[in-house]
Amino acid sequence: MNTPVPGPGDGTGTGEAAPGATSAGAGPATADPPLAPVRPRASSALLLLTTLAAGAAMWAAQPVLLPILLAMFFALIGNPLIRGLQRLYLPRAAAALLVLFAGMAGTTLLASQLVDPAAEWARQVPREIRKIAPRLQEVTRPVKEANEAAADIARAADGGDRVEVVRTEINDPYRSLTATPRMIAAVFAVILLTFFFMVFGQNLQRNALALLPTRQQKRITVEILQSIEHEISRYVLTISAINATVGLAFAGALYLIGVPAAEALLWGTMAAVLNYAPYVGPLIGMLIMLLMGFVASDQVWQALLPAGIYLGLHTLEGQIITPIVLGRQMRLSPLVLVLALLVFGWLWGIIGLLLAVPLLVCTKIVLARIEGLEGWARLLE
Repeated sequence: MNTPVPGPGDGTGTGEAAPGATSAGAGPATADPPLAPVRPRASSALLLLTTLAAGAAMWAAQPVLLPILLAMFFALIGNPLIRGLQRLYLPRAAAALLVLFAGMAGTTLLASQLVDPAAEWARQVPREIRKIAPRLQEVTRPVKEANEAAADIARAADGGDRVEVVRTEINDPYRSLTATPRMIAAVFAVILLTFFFMVFGQNLQRNALALLPTRQQKRITVEILQSIEHEISRYVLTISAINATVGLAFAGALYLIGVPAAEALLWGTMAAVLNYAPYVGPLIGMLIMLLMGFVASDQVWQALLPAGIYLGLHTLEGQIITPIVLGRQMRLSPLVLVLALLVFGWLWGIIGLLLAVPLLVCTKIVLARIEGLEGWARLLE
């Protein structure tokens, strides 16, 4: 009688077990749980391209972005004052108008005091620079001689052939005519946007919150927005008060050493404005004060005195006053500060230098308030 040969699908012998068969004493086979779908991650090249595209868009859109950012900056300065006036039962629109007109009146009064000394220095500096140019040439003569020797060696290596490229610049007589109306329009746009941000900023937030689906999300978002607005307004107003104090102190010190009052006010205003850009602003101020000192005085110690006073005030403010007033919460990494100043200064010029630190502080506060992004806020410290 023939014996059946066990096959691979019979479940006997050494073949594989039949589908659904279980071993002796074992329970039913359990299927593996389904794996969670893996979320795709953006590549480094895509992130780099996105960053470059965002930077190009910010640079191209600066005629639109800069008035908006300046208006938001001025509105943040005025919001604490508006809230104080509202406690006196003054309507928000009237309080905003009062704060805005007070700021414009103060700016106009200050500008009227600075026009004459600024124009005088604009006429005087080129003439004085020509006077001190021989002294500077004596100092830089070794460097000039080394450059001429290097140029002679390069010409000899090229066989004596030299091609000079002459660049000509065509002065457009209509450029100033078109730039002035554009500047006036930008100033009026900043003023108008500042007023609207002061008056209708809360309504805009309320309408945006109405788009959230649940009441809990609305409540949490309101708390976050109120906290961010309060802290940013406090920071901007505090740093503006500190910079104004530094400017007044510097102007007073210059007046005490014999600088005329109008010129002292000019340099004090310059110190207050440049102080919004840490490291870069004081460095520019130091160079300007050195130039002013050498133009105004022939003695070395008198020429260095304004720059020394400026350095002392900046050191006192940056190392003692600002850390005590603002505390650790508003501290930023010096490396991150310099990088932000370089980026925003390259994008938007002098206005970018003035707005870099407030924008960086705003970013840090927002990151610190959003759950899951606290590590990025600590990265900026």
